[in-house]
Amino acid sequence: MSFVNVASILNSNYALAIVFAILALETGLPLVIGLPGDTLLITAGLFAAGVGVHGQNGSSGHHISIVVVAIGSPIFGFLGSQFGHWFGGRYGTKLFSREKSRFFNAEKIRSAERYMVKYGVGKAIILGRFIPVVRGLINPLAGMVRVPLGEFTKWNFIGSIVWTQSFIWGGYVIGNTFADTISKYLTYIILTIAGVTIIPLALEIFKEWRSRKHLS
Repeated sequence: MSFVNVASILNSNYALAIVFAILALETGLPLVIGLPGDTLLITAGLFAAGVGVHGQNGSSGHHISIVVVAIGSPIFGFLGSQFGHWFGGRYGTKLFSREKSRFFNAEKIRSAERYMVKYGVGKAIILGRFIPVVRGLINPLAGMVRVPLGEFTKWNFIGSIVWTQSFIWGGYVIGNTFADTISKYLTYIILTIAGVTIIPLALEIFKEWRSRKHLS
C-alpha cells in the first residue's frame, strides 16, 4: 500500500474495514511487516474530526465516526495480537529457523528474549506497539518464548488501548484545532507522518544491511 493513497482509502466506503483489517494483519502476522498502522490511526482521527471529508471538486467524501474507529481499532489490534501469540507458539520455531532471513532468524528470538528481560513482559509488549518492526514481531515471539497466555492477554489488552487511542485521539484533537490548515496541506502532512512512523523500519533494514556487509 502506498502511503500517498492513505487519504483516498479513508475517503472510501470501506475505510473502517480497511483500517481494522490492516491493524489485525500488522499485529498478528509476522509475515506482514511495515504496514502503515500508525499513519492510518492518526489519519483516521483527523478524518473523524472533519479533515478531508470533502472529495475532489467539492464533492462529499466519506465521514469516519470517531466512536466506531476508537472502539473498533483496539478490538482488532487485540485480536490480531492474540492470533500472533498463538501463531508464534504453534509455528514460530519453524518460521524463525532460517539463519539467512532478514527478519525471521534465530537471532530475532534471542533479541526478543533479551528485550523482554530488559523491560519486562508488560513494558515490552506495550512499547512494542509503537515500533513498526517490533509491532509485527513481538506477539509471535512472545508465543515462541512461552509467555503465558493469561499474562500476554492482560498486557496485550492494555497495549492495544494505549497504542490506538493515543494516535486516534491525538489526530482527532489536532484535526479539530487546526482543521483549515490541515485540509490545505493534507497530503504533505500524511507523507510526513508516514515518514516519521517508518523511520524505525528503515533503521532496522539499514542495520541489517550494514551487518551483512560487515560479515561479507
